[in-house]
Amino acid sequence: MKTNVEAGILELTIDELWELLKEHQNKEFLTAKKLPFTYEIRGGEMFVDRRSKSITKATFQRALEKMKENPEKITGPKSLNVFGAPYILAVLKGLP
Repeated sequence: MKTNVEAGILELTIDELWELLKEHQNKEFLTAKKLPFTYEIRGGEMFVDRRSKSITKATFQRALEKMKENPEKITGPKSLNVFGAPYILAVLKGLP
């Protein structure tokens, strides 16, 4: 997670992060298992091309809060303990 801390991702508010996510939709990201995916933002939801269910903005907010509380503890998707964690973590790691 050091790259995200350096990039300032953890300094963003959820609204700033959501705007950044909108700017990068349809870009290809890789999960921890190297599975490629893209996403699209529609309102307060992220739709990942590999999933049928959406990931909500509120879920991203919970994940961001967990990362801010203790970034060293976030060692992989399971440590986030939120729905869609593999995609959330992959996007946050892959954002510039």
